[in-house]
Amino acid sequence: MSQIAIIGCGFVADLYLRSFQQFPDLQIDLVHDHNPERLAAFCAHWKLPGVDSLQEFLNRLKPGSIVVNLTNPSAHYEINHACLSAGHHVYSEKPLALDMDHAQALYDLARDKGLLLASAPCSVLSQTAQTLAKAVRDQVAGVPRLVYAELDDGFIPQAPYHKWHSESGAPWPFEDEFRTGCTLEHAGYYLSWLVGMFGPVARVVAASAAVIPDKEIATDTPDFSVATLFFASGMVARLTCSIVAPHDHQIRVIGDKGVLSVKRAWDNAAPVRFHRRYRIRRRLIDQPLGRKLPLLGGSGKVKRRGAASMNFALGVAEMVAALRDGRDCRMSAEFALHINEVVLAIQNAHSSDGVQRMQTSCAALQPTEWAK
Repeated sequence: MSQIAIIGCGFVADLYLRSFQQFPDLQIDLVHDHNPERLAAFCAHWKLPGVDSLQEFLNRLKPGSIVVNLTNPSAHYEINHACLSAGHHVYSEKPLALDMDHAQALYDLARDKGLLLASAPCSVLSQTAQTLAKAVRDQVAGVPRLVYAELDDGFIPQAPYHKWHSESGAPWPFEDEFRTGCTLEHAGYYLSWLVGMFGPVARVVAASAAVIPDKEIATDTPDFSVATLFFASGMVARLTCSIVAPHDHQIRVIGDKGVLSVKRAWDNAAPVRFHRRYRIRRRLIDQPLGRKLPLLGGSGKVKRRGAASMNFALGVAEMVAALRDGRDCRMSAEFALHINEVVLAIQNAHSSDGVQRMQTSCAALQPTEWAK
């Protein structure tokens, strides 16, 4: 079994540790954070060994260990590169890197060293995402024609986010969230589902803007984006992200026979519903409540904390299983690189005009064994 180690003990790290409890075979062997106080609080809470030196951390790991990078986005490239260079597989929080040159360099390094490289989010492996994907493959709603996906979080700059703390006491990193932007932070949740179902995006037509520039910290990072995604398979989707509009996390796959819908992106066991389309006299109606489809599989229920009821360890568990079984990892480096490119295209649309053609590609995600 591969060693698993964590770098970064901030807000999201506690969500990962709580998720790891659903996998008794996955043990965290070592933890590192550059902040000694944060490292001590985290390790005391979870009873884990920690070191405050990155080099000592890397030296203590066996070759081929899995490093879970939970650092701030601005440090992702540097830490990912250091871990790959030291001969370790990497599972990185999103984004993989803040620019495509760095993301491509990480991909090339992992390929050359024969190492696995993957990036969050991993909710594409959840019961809900896999159930939705199978319903699409089985054409429960007929031939899919269009997807609408929303990732609006409400008017976050007015939220009481200074009161948001993780289990071990880490504050919600509002400065990073606002400077990185909601598109880089959140678009991957539904984008990974879409690429997983329909394959790579060929073209992006998007717009983004900072509509609330006077946040607690001054930043011109977009807090709103909307993108039309044209997939190589012919599928078309619209994806919206904001920390401005009222909370709405639904996705709808519109087909010839009706609509498949999910209302909660951050709930691994959210219901998947089929709204059959009817003609009643002179009217065309999609069934309002819809029929709930049976959820496939079972990835372990993680207690809801804050906005999410997600198992953050699904991606790491998939990487461990791939190494153990000698097979390809569903969350491949190609998948991570392509998601990174599409998200950056949407995020940076405020500084570009017209159609952006993607340079990377990847295969659609292979369904989990229990969702085939």
